[in-house]
Amino acid sequence: MDVVIVESPAKAKTINKYLGRDYRVLASFGHVRDLPSKDGSVRPDDDFAMTWEVDPRSAKRLKEIAEAVKGAKHLYLATDPDREGEAISWHVRDVLAAKRVLKDVSVKRVVFNEITKRAVTAGIARPREIDQQLVDAYFARRALDYLVGFTLSPVLWRKLPGARSAGRVQSVALRLICDRELEIERFETREYWTVEGRFEAAPGTPFAARLVALDGRKLDKFDLKSESEAAAAVAAVRERRFHVEKLERKPTKRHPQPPFTTSTLQQEAARKLGFSAARTMRLAQTLYEGKTIDGETTGLITYMRTDGVSIAEEAVAAARAVIGERYGAAYLPAAPRRYKSKAKNAQEAHEAIRPTDPALLPQRLRHALDQDEYRLYELIWKRTIASQMQSAEIERTTIDLASRSGDVVLRASGSVITFDGFLALYQEGRDDKGEETGETRLPRLSEGEEVRLVEVGPTQHFTEPPPRYSEASLVKKLEELGIGRPSTYASILSVLVERNYVRLEKKRFIPEDKGRLVTAFLENFFARYVEYDFTAKLEAQLDDISAGKANWKEVLRDFWNEFEKRTKEVLAIRNSEVLETLNEFLGPAIFRPTPENPDPRRCPSCGEGRLSLKTGRFGAFIGCSNYPECRYTRQFTNGGEDADAVAEGPRLLGTDPESGEPITLRSGKYGPYLQRGENGDGGNDKPARASLPRDISPDEVDLELALKLLSLPREIGTHPETGKPVLAGIGRYGPYVQHERVYASLKSSEEVFSVGMNRALALLADKAKGAGGELRALGTHPETGKPIRLMKGRYGPYVKHDGVNATLPKDMKPEEVTLETALELLAAKGAKKGRAKGTRKRTGGRAKAGAAAK
Repeated sequence: MDVVIVESPAKAKTINKYLGRDYRVLASFGHVRDLPSKDGSVRPDDDFAMTWEVDPRSAKRLKEIAEAVKGAKHLYLATDPDREGEAISWHVRDVLAAKRVLKDVSVKRVVFNEITKRAVTAGIARPREIDQQLVDAYFARRALDYLVGFTLSPVLWRKLPGARSAGRVQSVALRLICDRELEIERFETREYWTVEGRFEAAPGTPFAARLVALDGRKLDKFDLKSESEAAAAVAAVRERRFHVEKLERKPTKRHPQPPFTTSTLQQEAARKLGFSAARTMRLAQTLYEGKTIDGETTGLITYMRTDGVSIAEEAVAAARAVIGERYGAAYLPAAPRRYKSKAKNAQEAHEAIRPTDPALLPQRLRHALDQDEYRLYELIWKRTIASQMQSAEIERTTIDLASRSGDVVLRASGSVITFDGFLALYQEGRDDKGEETGETRLPRLSEGEEVRLVEVGPTQHFTEPPPRYSEASLVKKLEELGIGRPSTYASILSVLVERNYVRLEKKRFIPEDKGRLVTAFLENFFARYVEYDFTAKLEAQLDDISAGKANWKEVLRDFWNEFEKRTKEVLAIRNSEVLETLNEFLGPAIFRPTPENPDPRRCPSCGEGRLSLKTGRFGAFIGCSNYPECRYTRQFTNGGEDADAVAEGPRLLGTDPESGEPITLRSGKYGPYLQRGENGDGGNDKPARASLPRDISPDEVDLELALKLLSLPREIGTHPETGKPVLAGIGRYGPYVQHERVYASLKSSEEVFSVGMNRALALLADKAKGAGGELRALGTHPETGKPIRLMKGRYGPYVKHDGVNATLPKDMKPEEVTLETALELLAAKGAKKGRAKGTRKRTGGRAKAGAAAK
């Protein structure tokens, strides 16, 4: 019996049905080995030797595979047809060779781009050797990611408390998000006006035209800067009569887009279906591995990790047959369409993502798929069929309406679809049921024809900053820059959210304080390694390795020599210098002068200290130089999408019934906030303000809630032991209750207004006793990736990691504990526990022997 190894059990089950009893198909469940998560797994000084470790869960599967191979004649490694799949096959063969079970067994690599009986049997009939060049490219990529992560992350732990990790592609993606946020913050809104008139040549044929020339001069975007200028332009239009001075009709074609690649599928699924990149890939995986249709299990789409845009000739022929049958000859081009990828570093070894059988219409699969699987299959099917359809034919029309003297000109533009072509089935980036274009459909006119002005009016506009990245637009940008591989984008974006470097708000990425600080640090101290061109060039070198044009160890050596040198230089820089550099770099964004506050670095609390960037256990914040006398702090980034709700200006909520002053909701640099009254003379009398908590949307705020927030902190009552007040409020770290210098967190902002004395005293008592008494986070363990914390215990302070507690020596103060100190204490604790266990095992027999002798 021959043995076939695939990656997933679902695929194994389907392929076993295709191949029959003479084959046994087993699953590796993905990768079986990886680099251990500890320093030294890649050794640059030993010619980049790597230590591979079998996952405990994989050991059992490998044992099963080894047992099956012992009596086999052939071993077919049929993992996925990409670089990762090639690496998995190499690992399986290497492990089996070490187990000495491959003697007299022919080991071959087979690939198939779809899970259908035809493709699988054809793949088994055409075996090949493992592609060592692809494996070398995997080695280089894995080693690079490991070396960057395990070298750069400890630097971040030492220089930026609270930072968790950095990565070769992850950090560049984070920089894109942060750079866009900086653009938005620096953006200055400009007002401009446009004038639009409605005309008709005959009754019942109205159309719109916009003013483009005034007083014989062409108008630029910002020429009408105010309402008065716009009103003067409106008056000039009303005073004149107009005729068609120029009419231009231009036929054009819109061509269909190629079938999906990994990247374009993620983008379109996000835009049309609202799916995240990770969700799209999960659903595509199930469609690729197969579903039971008419009693037979078959794969529904081709492999979903690909940069190629071409499809097989038989698929082209099948798609054309569907078009001819369902839409007619007019929708079928004379010759098949051929596509070539425009993306940088594109690997076109695989087909585009397409249905395995274009004749399998989505409607036939409704009973076999869930709603999301059906929608994704339908999207892939439509895109594939549309890619082979006739182009759409559109007539674009431009009409210039001029006054008799020619000094005033308005322009109307529109388009008419004269033949819908592929648009009958698919429109990129739009809901297929929506309008094809937002342009006006114009009536038939001729040059010299008089038109009548029906009405004319001005419209006010404001320029808008560039939008924050969505998953779709960020994936598109990464692909355009040639950074990373599309198959890894979903995991990269997930890591950024999990690390709390960014957050997704209304499907847009917003950088958190921690993420912006990490990016600023890398741009200042590791600038080369977060440059877009450098990262794309490195990606091209990895592709050269897979093509046999470069040696993987030479690529690693060139990178490592410079990277290691720079890392040592940065570690030698004092933390105070790092903070000062970041202050200077982030200063223009953090401290922006305004008419109300010309000196933004002056402390608004004490009036004497200078504000600067500081780091603490919760990340970065702005603090006063007079600490601890002055404890003023604030966030150093803005409030995200919620700020847009009040970005156009103060929103009046009502009047304070006690003071008679207006209560407004405003947008500041650091997010939405509430204000009572206006600025006093000279800006000396500061109005009462309260930041809007993150769990409250600006849309939810009314006068009643605003007055409550402005009244904080709220006195709950008097402490029965001390006679001092117990307060509830909202601070930089969220809602809390407070008594003297003890603070305890509340679950939500709403609880600030409802918490009673009994619950407040219980929370404060637990906090005082040290229940969950974390003093501060020290960083992440370099081997396990799990957090190390400094804790306040019943018997004194201790460090905690993954169930291991190590007490601080009596002469060591908690404020002296660093990550390095904690690692040493934990290591000593672990060694002591190991010796204790070993001593019990070794001395057990001796103790019994000694007792017997005695």
